[in-house]
Amino acid sequence: MGIFTKTYQVRPNSVGLLYRNNVLEKELPPGRYEVLDLRGRTQLLALPTTPRQLLITNQEVLTRDSIALRFSCAVLYRVADAQRFAGSFDISRGAVPALTEAEQRLATAVQLAARTQIGALGSEELSERRAEFTDLGSAALTAQAAALGLLLEQVQLRDLTFPKNIQELFARHLEAKIRAKADLENARTAVATARALKNASELMKGDENMRFFQFMETITKIAEKGKHTFLVGEFPQLPK
Repeated sequence: MGIFTKTYQVRPNSVGLLYRNNVLEKELPPGRYEVLDLRGRTQLLALPTTPRQLLITNQEVLTRDSIALRFSCAVLYRVADAQRFAGSFDISRGAVPALTEAEQRLATAVQLAARTQIGALGSEELSERRAEFTDLGSAALTAQAAALGLLLEQVQLRDLTFPKNIQELFARHLEAKIRAKADLENARTAVATARALKNASELMKGDENMRFFQFMETITKIAEKGKHTFLVGEFPQLPK
């Protein structure tokens, strides 16, 4: 290291912004740098480029039918444009405070977007679509993040909690639907059975073959009981 140089290091998975006299001079990839600095007027801002997770919990929102519920979501983001990021936040205190401020602004944007999406649906529709209603990302939210130099990789709904009394109503409603479905299936089975019996009865009317089969079935049942003498048909009466 020379007497008139400063050594800066940009760690892996980071990007460096080199400033001279408080003016951005260049953007530096990971590496070690010897920078000429006669009067100590350079400084380096290093920003992480790996994804960071932001958790937003216990947020209240009103559904379209004015039911208050709470939601939580997880946001995965990263710094995609270091220069734009540096121009959007106060970097005078370093990278960590700037990232904290960025997360606060990002959390506010996500909360507003989530309230808009959830508030557009009724409580019953939300309950039925809870499994598929997980992605809270949108083009508008992505654009807001990009304007801050951030890339949104995921905005995922973690949980959606209805008030206890509403949960009980949904449970009773679901129970009633299941019971009605079971009753309908039983009714369909009964109708199908009755129709089959009717068709069989119509088939047996006047059919000599069916009568013969019934006759043979009757003989078989009697034989199973150990009675082997059968009187079938009409026999002439003996003279007195």
